[in-house]
Amino acid sequence: MIVLKSRAELLLMRDAGRIVAEILNLLRERIKPGVTTRELDEFAEAECKRRRVRPAFKGYGGFPFTICSSPNEKVVHGFADSHPLCEGDILSVDFGVVKSGFYGDSAITVPVGRIDEEKERLLEVTQRSLAVGIAAALVGNRLSDISHAVQSCVEKEGFSVVREFVGHGIGRQLHELPQIPNFGAPGQGPRLREGMALAIEPMINAGVPDVRVLPDGWTAVTVDGRPSAHFEHTIAVTSHGPEILTAL
Repeated sequence: MIVLKSRAELLLMRDAGRIVAEILNLLRERIKPGVTTRELDEFAEAECKRRRVRPAFKGYGGFPFTICSSPNEKVVHGFADSHPLCEGDILSVDFGVVKSGFYGDSAITVPVGRIDEEKERLLEVTQRSLAVGIAAALVGNRLSDISHAVQSCVEKEGFSVVREFVGHGIGRQLHELPQIPNFGAPGQGPRLREGMALAIEPMINAGVPDVRVLPDGWTAVTVDGRPSAHFEHTIAVTSHGPEILTAL
């Protein structure tokens, strides 16, 4: 578990987070019908090279791409491919970089053209659940207060929380302790301390919470074929409240 020990370390985390946010924003602008996820992946890698940062995911555990691109029923860890995106799709993009030895990690889910009402609600609720989870990341709170806030927000809207994939600590490694589930009772786990760096990332399904992994060994999909959304921010726990490091 990393606890940032100085303002200098926080500034390095801010740098990595800012670059993640900027590149994700550029990707968002390019997501439209007819574009392929392979094109988006190549663009993200080129932006990393231009900014002299290393993609956090490419090569991590053998993952072969710069972004995780997961349309519709794909939950997370989707592979880029040459199939054009279609009007009415949604696309989750998970992306991170490492700069000066520190990681930033964030995810967005973007509509492809006009989408139906269920997908609109799914995106809105997932994004709102991330916001309430971040709001619970206060010094002195318990880790599961974040988890409970996310779950409560999601389930009252009739959606479900993926159990198999969770948020995590982040800093000098992409995945550090503690794990941060998006479900659970409040008041459990370690107390949050100033300087903790956390990646909070709700993955929310329109239907049942269950997922399965495709034969590629990476791509997780909903078992019922219904859509899933994913939003994530890297934050720092501070005495003044949570600071989002991957916001523009």
